[in-house]
Amino acid sequence: MKTEASTPRSHFYNSVSRYFDKAAQVTDHPPGLLDLVKSCNSVYRMRFPVKDDNGDIQVIEAFRAQHSHHRLPCKGGIRFSEHVTQDEVIALAAIMTYKCAIVGVPFGGSKGGVCLNSRAHSPEFRERVTRRYTAELIKKNFIGPAIDVPAPDYGTGEQEMGWIADTYRAMNFNEFHPYACVTGKPLRLHGIPGRTEATGLGVFHGIREALRRRHLTEPLGLSSGIEGKRVIVQGLGNVGFHAARFLQQDGALIVGISEMDGGLYAPKGLDVPAVKEWLKENGTLRDFPGAEFVESPSAVLERECDILVPAALENQITAENAPRIQAKIVAEGANGPVDFAGEEILLRRGILIIPDLYLNAGGVTVSYFEWIKNLSHVSFGRMTSRYTESAKVALVEAMEQLTGKRLSDDLRQKVSAAPQEIDFVHTALAETMAIAFHNIYDVWQTQDLEDMRTAAYYFAIERLCDSYAAHGIFP
Repeated sequence: MKTEASTPRSHFYNSVSRYFDKAAQVTDHPPGLLDLVKSCNSVYRMRFPVKDDNGDIQVIEAFRAQHSHHRLPCKGGIRFSEHVTQDEVIALAAIMTYKCAIVGVPFGGSKGGVCLNSRAHSPEFRERVTRRYTAELIKKNFIGPAIDVPAPDYGTGEQEMGWIADTYRAMNFNEFHPYACVTGKPLRLHGIPGRTEATGLGVFHGIREALRRRHLTEPLGLSSGIEGKRVIVQGLGNVGFHAARFLQQDGALIVGISEMDGGLYAPKGLDVPAVKEWLKENGTLRDFPGAEFVESPSAVLERECDILVPAALENQITAENAPRIQAKIVAEGANGPVDFAGEEILLRRGILIIPDLYLNAGGVTVSYFEWIKNLSHVSFGRMTSRYTESAKVALVEAMEQLTGKRLSDDLRQKVSAAPQEIDFVHTALAETMAIAFHNIYDVWQTQDLEDMRTAAYYFAIERLCDSYAAHGIFP
């Protein structure tokens, strides 16, 4: 039996620590402050009984790590996986801290994990586990709108977040903002439009920002822009599917898709929605028409492409397979898909890595918007949309009077339409990802740092140290 110290999840934790240390050594901050930024503040490891559908009792192991309390609440997802470990959630919580700092979201990082294969259990059992896990978090004050706000992650989604919100509300009946205890909720439970696709859309915006810099694309032999770029995506879940969909809509050619039981490769391109529908109906990518089925999921990552988007789990590119990666850009849609040793090989080979702590930040950004909405108890645009539409109509009418020409009904409607809540969400996410990329790129160039990940960690460390200084912890 493997000890936690030898598991891939512990390997992931060590990679995150080494990435931090690599950036920290080029800063001017004292060791004590850097140790404070790096250390995980709190970890709650729990075991609780849950009755299975057949009446048997199962003891569930679960975790919640709060990496940083420099700002509250803490923020981070909850994953359901039979392989989840304490080291894994600590590493993911640390990435969340740095991620929030990069995109300017006022949260500390956290992460939760439940040792459960959600696909192997009924919805009823998952509900009992989720509600009991929430109750355990409440008992130890590890959840709340001003304390720690979970969100979906691997193996969880809107339904689990709805159960968490309902359980929290039932156990905190005097709470004025009960639905702000969790994000990623269904719309009918005060969620926000755009949250489902937020992480994948953030991946798209991050890749687009990188491809706009000729300084980055020309050394790789690539033209600027997404149009015509050959892309392989690992993972057709929430992140991978939406990243692939938006990239395809902007002109990219999705030549490969990898899932757990194998993958597809088609040099002429794949129809992403069609592949998703095939997977949903058949439970496998096998026999999808017009594409080569590759038995080994990892082998798809090694096929020829311009951009590789690992959007599944951590440690997918290591020292073992990094020499065989043919992509010119590795865009980390998942958390920690490239380990420290694998990254060194990719960098030596001249491959550009767009790091996870920037590229994966779309989800927490839109979760921030949902949290604000829940605290204010009003949707974005409710107070302004009709006024905006009226102002646009008045402007159109004034222009028509001045020119003596009338717009067509279709054009008139398009020009005068008021923004909906999802429009606010999508444009704010695009702006956030653009500003964050500019900040990282600027630090990368001005500080003459080795790579984009080091620049991202450097920028996050600077912001976190400034935050602690503002609290008077360090001068």
